[in-house]
Amino acid sequence: MGTHGAWLQRITHQVSILHANVVSKASTASGSFWKKTFPSVVDASDMTVNLAIDVQKLWKHYREGVFVRKSFAALQGIDLQVPRGEVFGLLGPNGAGKTTLIKILLGIVRGSGGKAFLLGDPAGSRTARRRIGYLPENLSFPPHHTAVRAMQFYGRLSQVPERVIKRRTGELLELVGLSGREKELVRKYSKGMRQRLGLAQAMLHEPELLILDEPTDGLDPVGRSQIRQLISRLKSEGRTVFLNSHILQEVELISDRVAILAQGQVRGVGTPAELTARFHGALASTVKLHLACEDPNALTELEPGYEAALVRMPDNTTQFSCRVESQAKVDQLVDDLRMRNVSILRLERNQVSLEEVFMSAVGSQDSSVSDNETANASLD
Repeated sequence: MGTHGAWLQRITHQVSILHANVVSKASTASGSFWKKTFPSVVDASDMTVNLAIDVQKLWKHYREGVFVRKSFAALQGIDLQVPRGEVFGLLGPNGAGKTTLIKILLGIVRGSGGKAFLLGDPAGSRTARRRIGYLPENLSFPPHHTAVRAMQFYGRLSQVPERVIKRRTGELLELVGLSGREKELVRKYSKGMRQRLGLAQAMLHEPELLILDEPTDGLDPVGRSQIRQLISRLKSEGRTVFLNSHILQEVELISDRVAILAQGQVRGVGTPAELTARFHGALASTVKLHLACEDPNALTELEPGYEAALVRMPDNTTQFSCRVESQAKVDQLVDDLRMRNVSILRLERNQVSLEEVFMSAVGSQDSSVSDNETANASLD
């Protein structure tokens, strides 16, 4: 009986070891049966496969000082999700944390807490880096390089096959408007031309996600329009574009959604229209009308209820200006004017701009940035 018990114990032990080995191998295999069967135990990165960028409770502290160690929080537990195939704009004043966020996404800087994923892979991992293209704000090219040589240089750094570099170089230089100038030395290029070349190198390995830092900086209006068309083309191909720009009009024109970052915190995320509605109301209307009624006090009676401003014009018309929150409010105003026999010569709706939304969202940060934050501007 004792011998039988010992034999059974050895068999049970061996089965346990075999089971442990199988589970260990299964848990490390990509797309394994265990991950498909038991989604509750899947790592958080598996939940981000449909997102190009997934930032979860991300913190970044910078420490400074020799004898007294002070800490500055460049990012304060931010959450940000960017679906695949979207053009996403990042806005924020100097010192807001934009560059710190981009550096963490690229793996240049490590976060102090939280998680960040790119295309389902941990930010900074080798797999993630191979699938993204990056255009820095100030990309430096060796002055003795031509555009073709620069494309070869960056392509080899990214381990792109030579045949692909040769094929893609001509295509991309033509796409960004440098065809015919590809054999000139880069040092003779204008800033806008260098920016175009930088965008071409970011697309060389056909990345799924492009992170563009000030992509239209230094370009004239025609050049900016061409870059917008290019970004739209990338979106139509199913690629994701994450852009950081201080040109608010550009972001408003091309972005599907926008995030406003201030003092290391996300103040708002949404379409320009959604952010406008959140921070300023849906629209602002200016009404110009001609007094065709006998009662000169008709508009004066309306002024307090609409918090309006009345301006008498040289042609004896009156400009009636007020802010409204909805179409229903506009309809009500028109009805009130008609009831008083006021003829409306023209009605203008002036949508609140993204710049106004931005200023409202960031508040007075620009005037309250401390010396400590300014000192960290190079890090941010």
